[in-house]
Amino acid sequence: MFSTLRSRLLLSFALMIMIVLIIVPGALFLFIARNNLVTRVELRNTAGRILQRLEIPNLRTTNFEEAVNRIEENFGYRALVINTEGEVVADSQAIVEADFPPFPAFPPEPVSDVSVAVDQDGKGWLFIGRKLPNGYTFIIAEPRQPLKELVGSPVGSEMLRASIQSGIVAMLISLVLAFWISNSVASPLHKISNAARDLSEGKQTAVTPEGPKEVRLLAETFNDMSQKINATQQSQRDFVANVSHELKTPLTSVQGFAQAILDGTASTPEAQEKAAQIIYDESGRMYRMVLDLLDLAKLDAGTADLQRERVDLKVLLENVLERFTPQSNRAKVALQGNLGHVPEIVGDGDRLSQVFGNLVDNALKHTPTGGTVTLSARWVENWVHISVADNGAGLPQEELSRIFERFYQLDKARQGGPAHGSGLGLSIANQIVQAHQGELRVESEVGKGSVFTVVLPVSRPEDPTLPTMPRVKV
Repeated sequence: MFSTLRSRLLLSFALMIMIVLIIVPGALFLFIARNNLVTRVELRNTAGRILQRLEIPNLRTTNFEEAVNRIEENFGYRALVINTEGEVVADSQAIVEADFPPFPAFPPEPVSDVSVAVDQDGKGWLFIGRKLPNGYTFIIAEPRQPLKELVGSPVGSEMLRASIQSGIVAMLISLVLAFWISNSVASPLHKISNAARDLSEGKQTAVTPEGPKEVRLLAETFNDMSQKINATQQSQRDFVANVSHELKTPLTSVQGFAQAILDGTASTPEAQEKAAQIIYDESGRMYRMVLDLLDLAKLDAGTADLQRERVDLKVLLENVLERFTPQSNRAKVALQGNLGHVPEIVGDGDRLSQVFGNLVDNALKHTPTGGTVTLSARWVENWVHISVADNGAGLPQEELSRIFERFYQLDKARQGGPAHGSGLGLSIANQIVQAHQGELRVESEVGKGSVFTVVLPVSRPEDPTLPTMPRVKV
């Protein structure tokens, strides 16, 4: 019955309210009963007025009995007169011997506070008094009502009735508030639960943040998770589609030219050699693509075998320039370096050479004849910035956010051929840089060229230990 969060919250609130409504009125009633507050108030008000109007000049020893009896008859209070020795000289209840302990000394004016005394029989009395001119004390008293008698008295019944009535009203109001509070918590959670169920069934959904702060934060976190899941699923779909497309083209070529050799269509030695060359080139292209995919899988899982050693960046970058000089000469693009003083870093030299080689190769391919590609490095505090700049066509701004996605290619019209890449190079380079605790940035403007910058942390020469290469998932 109480399996839902809403019902449990409502039950918890109701029980808590009931406990409070029972304890608070009960404690208040007990306090009033134990202290005879109602009797005290009545005695203070009535007896105070009697003592105030008491005709002191006409009050003589001979008429003490008349005065105390008149008060007993008219007001129902016990009245006593105590002499200076503490003896009772007049008592409206005709008790000859004093049954009270010594009373405190009273001033001439009526005492405003009610005092408590216990007689020789153990009975409690509430009293108030006034000192007479002859030194006697005039006292008005009323029995202190026991708790069990007060509960059954008209005053106790009225208090109990008022407590029950106010408790019922408070309970109804509290239940309405409890229902509203529990609903404000449970309803948003129920919506998030339904959205999570839809998400598990493959439906893209979002929830409106509402309710308490913690529930709103949960809704925002769910929406963020939903977007990331959708992006991941879309990326997986794109990945499968791209891999299928990239493998389909060379496989078609391999299958077609192999069939030509088998059925004799390529009958001449020249045709067979051409078919064999195409099969070799396309199979090599597929092999390189598979290796790139394996690299990405290892980098994703954080299991890539990255070396941790001192790397002389200047020597590494000079080797990159030397390696791509023949390609720049063939493309008639000037390849120049601006290295200056480059510090040592800790990392995998082969992987970093792969990164810079990929950036230089892309720059040479996208720079027109007569253009310039510049490889430069500068030391900025604890970081080294290595940039590859070209003055080619540049990249549109809307493409920059996707430049490091897998299989993403700007020139979508290029299909096949030895110069056709798989679109994995920049994605691999980006993950290698991140695995070195660095960052790969890009700046570009259409018609002016592009600048790819690798930012890497600088190792400290005085620190002999090599930091552990982090495992980064992107």
